[in-house]
This record gives sequence, structure tokens and C-alpha cells, in this order.
Amino acid sequence: MAVQNLSSLLASWLLSAMLLATLSFSASALDPIVTQEPMQGVPPARESQVTMQNYREYPMNKWAFRNAGAPLNIVMIPRAGTIFPLPGPSKPALGQRLFTTAQGQQQSFDDLFESNYADGVVVMKGNRLVYEKYFHGFHADAQHIWFSMSKSMASSAFGLLVAKDKVDLNASPADYIPELKGSGFERVTIQHVLDHATAIDFKETYTDFTSDFALKYAPAMNMGYLPGARDAQPSNTKILGVHDFLAHYIKPDLSIEPGSNFDYNSTNADLLGWLIARISGQPVEEFLQKNIWAKLGAEHDAYIAVDRAFMPVMTGGVNTTLRDAARFGMMIRDRGRFNGQQVIPKKWVDASLDITPTLRANMAKNPNYGEEPWTAYHNMWWILDETIGEYCAVGIHGQIIYINRKADTVMTWFSSQPVAGAARNLNFRAKLQAARELARTL
Repeated sequence: MAVQNLSSLLASWLLSAMLLATLSFSASALDPIVTQEPMQGVPPARESQVTMQNYREYPMNKWAFRNAGAPLNIVMIPRAGTIFPLPGPSKPALGQRLFTTAQGQQQSFDDLFESNYADGVVVMKGNRLVYEKYFHGFHADAQHIWFSMSKSMASSAFGLLVAKDKVDLNASPADYIPELKGSGFERVTIQHVLDHATAIDFKETYTDFTSDFALKYAPAMNMGYLPGARDAQPSNTKILGVHDFLAHYIKPDLSIEPGSNFDYNSTNADLLGWLIARISGQPVEEFLQKNIWAKLGAEHDAYIAVDRAFMPVMTGGVNTTLRDAARFGMMIRDRGRFNGQQVIPKKWVDASLDITPTLRANMAKNPNYGEEPWTAYHNMWWILDETIGEYCAVGIHGQIIYINRKADTVMTWFSSQPVAGAARNLNFRAKLQAARELARTL
């Protein structure tokens, strides 16, 4: 595995928040767009330099999210085959169409996205590119980190194993990964993992420097501030990578019955990546390349961040261009079929929209999402309206693949929002509401 280790500096502990797509942080819709660009000058002026400590802080994130290989370790997921064309854009005037902001004002589509920290947006109707726009120096050939949109790709890949009867969703992950026996994952089912309903005794606590999150999980991902973490060797640490953390430090919350709660937790997606590798017998990046990326007619290679043991961080590490993210979304919209072949089994894609009363109730009783548009979370997708096939992949700092099957529409955008989370984030809401309105009227 060819690793691009492009930095030896330690990450800030705060970087670990990259993995949670929807933490309940408040955000002002009036935070100003900073016109001063990072990394100016050759070499860059000291005040404009992006570092491991500031790369998720606005405006430094505008550069860092497009060059994630600089602060992170990454491996390649090569493209293959003929590029699938995206003819268009067919409606360039869409950028001037008016939408209502979170403050109740009228604003053009372009201004709405640009003022809410979008780096770029692509709108697809069928196989045609309806609209494409880039902001703040971003462009069509530039890579951008997906953050937790990666979870939805992991779920899609996992569906291939389910369809081949290589895994039982009602079985325990420990049945396939014996290292998990005695951990909090032993008593749950794989379906619980897919739905973030694992009832584990672990919280992603960013403000406590003595927590297992700060001292063990984040450093295991090679993304946490801990002296010597990046240079740790198997002989001198119990936790070299994420797999070690999952096996040794995830305990059950005995006060909660698995399947009865929705508690978004990045460790579930890390476990899903481990299951993919263990069951398939392939490194995750190779499985993704062979079974998904090589079949999308992508314009560019994809990349994925890796942990201290150089294993892919499936919970938030994928990097692609915006158009290639749209191609993935189109495949999901079209029930797993793309460019004349069935990439992901139709049955598995449809299963993400099979919302039970329990899933709906689990979302409703989570206090973080009472004011949000999501009705459920299933198979690592955020559900808006399952009756019309309206759902999303979501990543922190404003990354999204929006799908509306009834409207035959996909929208995807990358952002560099100052605030990570989506819940109660007016900047995030404004863009999502515009997407929903647009899909109904294209």
C-alpha cells in the first residue's frame, strides 16, 4: 500500500470532531466570509500558513479541505475505464433564482451557497448536469474531503457482501471479528451498527482532555494531539490503530438496550470498515476501488485517510472531486445502477429507505434532532422522506450528497463551514432547504 505521508506534525485534538456529522453546535448565519486566503506567498507568510493545529479552523480550512493529504496520511483509490460524461450545464440561469434564507430573506442561489461557505455545488437532473458553480477558489478538478459522507459509501460497499450472503445482519460483529469478543460490540447486531443503535458506553467528548476520546481514539486515527502518538510503534503501545481501540476500549452501556436508541457514533463506521476488510479478505481501499470507484466513470482518483496503522478511516476519510461525488450519488439515486451495470444491489439500496416505526421513534427521541428535518437514520444514510426517496449523505463542515429519487435529482456540495456540526446550524439548513425546494421544481 503506497502511503502518502505528507506531514510529520501532530494534529490538534479538536480534529477528531471531523468524524461526527451532526453534533448539536449552534452557529450564526452571519459569520463573515473571510476574503483573506490561506497559504499566500512562496513560502506562505507565517500568519497565512495552514498547520495541523489550525487546519479545521476557518479560513484555514478552505485550503486544508481541498488538500487533505497535506495534514493527513492518505492512500489512493484509482479511477478506471472511460469517463462517464456529464453533459451540461443546461440551466446556467439557475444561479440567479431566488430562495428564502434562514432569516426569511430572499437571496439568489449563488449568493445563498457562497455566503454559507460553500466551496462548490453541482445539480444533476437524470444524467444531465443542470448547474455547476465553484466559490472561493475551488474548481472542478480539485479534491475535497467528504468527512462523514464516507459512512454512506461504506454502507454501499457493505451491501455487496450482504447480497452475496457473506454476512448476516442479525449476527454479532464478533462472529466475524473474534477480537471484538468482550467489547461493547459483542452484544449488538450488525444492523445496529448500521443504524447507530449500538448502545455503547463511549461518547465523543471533545472538551475533556483526559477522556478516552482525546487520549486513545483520536490518536489511534492519527488525528489527535498526544505527544508521540504519530510515531508510536506496536511494541510500545496497546493502541496502534483504530482496530485496537474498537477491540479494547468500547464497552456496553448496560442501561440501554441495543436497537432502542439512535446515538450517532463514529466508531460504528470504523467497525463497518473492519467488517468489510475481514469478510472480503481485501484492504478497504482495494474493495472500494474494484467494486465501486472503478465502475463510476470517475474523472479523478479518489483518496482515503488512514490511521496510525495505515488502515483506511472509513468513518470520514474519503476525498474526491465534486463531480465524482455526484456520480456516486447518481448511482445511489438510480437504485445502484450506473452506466449500464448494477454497481450496488438494488435490494440493498432500497433497504436504506425501509423505515420502521422503531427507527423513526429512535430519531424522534434524540434531543439533538428535534428541530431538524431528518425523520430517521438507516444504513448510514440520513432520511428526509422515504416515500419519495429523499435522503442524504452528510459530513461535518457542510458536505452533502442530496438525493431525490422521485424528482430524478442529485445535488452535492462541499463546504468549509466554520462550525462543524449540522444540527441547529442555520448555514447548513439554508443550503439543504434550497436543495429540497429546487428538486421539487426542476
